[in-house]
Amino acid sequence: MEVFALDTGYFKLDGGAMFGVVPKSLWSRTNPADENNLCTWAMRCLLVVEGNRVVLVDTGIGDKQDSRFFSHYYLHGDDSLQKSLAKIGVIPSDITDVFLTHLHFDHCGGAVRYGSHGQYELSFPNAKYWSNASHWEWATRPNPREKASFLEENIQPLQDLGALHFVDLEHKSLFLGFDVITVDGHTEQQMLPKLRYKDKTLVFMADLLPSVGHIPLPYVMGYDTRPLLTLQEKQAFLEEAARENYVLFLEHDPNYSCCTVKMTDKGVRLDQTFQLDEL
Repeated sequence: MEVFALDTGYFKLDGGAMFGVVPKSLWSRTNPADENNLCTWAMRCLLVVEGNRVVLVDTGIGDKQDSRFFSHYYLHGDDSLQKSLAKIGVIPSDITDVFLTHLHFDHCGGAVRYGSHGQYELSFPNAKYWSNASHWEWATRPNPREKASFLEENIQPLQDLGALHFVDLEHKSLFLGFDVITVDGHTEQQMLPKLRYKDKTLVFMADLLPSVGHIPLPYVMGYDTRPLLTLQEKQAFLEEAARENYVLFLEHDPNYSCCTVKMTDKGVRLDQTFQLDEL
């Protein structure tokens, strides 16, 4: 198996929303805010190559929405998903599977693009696109709290174009060596890939753990639909990660693609930070 971190650029979100009830005086130590209280976040994806499977995990924000929409998120940086794929010699038609951890716009926006005549097209024309039945139902019939994050133009074309497939959550595996953890605190049935790589367990954290700044248990996003459940899910996972020395792949951390955690007398805390290619 080969894995590659793919940088797709940065965006900004309100620091208070990203850290919930935690005071700014605490969260700003790891994630300093600008004059508008906005913090910078990555939109980092993962490419997994195993045999004849070339699996892209999440797709970033994409470019379909108008300038008014993007003005809320202050996109910046020189990277894009296409540029990052090209750097490792991969073209969109090479992708066999697109695994979407969940269908919020910053995770799935790049799955669909506008074609030359303004119609929706798959960004990866030969790929199967993977969600799960529970999350699909949740996303296509959105609650008022999440409605602004589930954009129809990112989601519905996957079904209309015949590319949508559902992971069997009873077995929770996409293929041998690519297992799936499900969590429900952030959104219904968010899926976290769990891979065996270089004799280590690598877990793609998506929005269960956006950054190293979110490791302490109370640091839970205000976006989460069930924050107390996130607390329970995060505690159970991080204790296991510390015990088993998991490598955690961070989708939104602005500085590091990976970290490990350790158990201390204050609970689970950050151990090491590094980039994926340093493994």
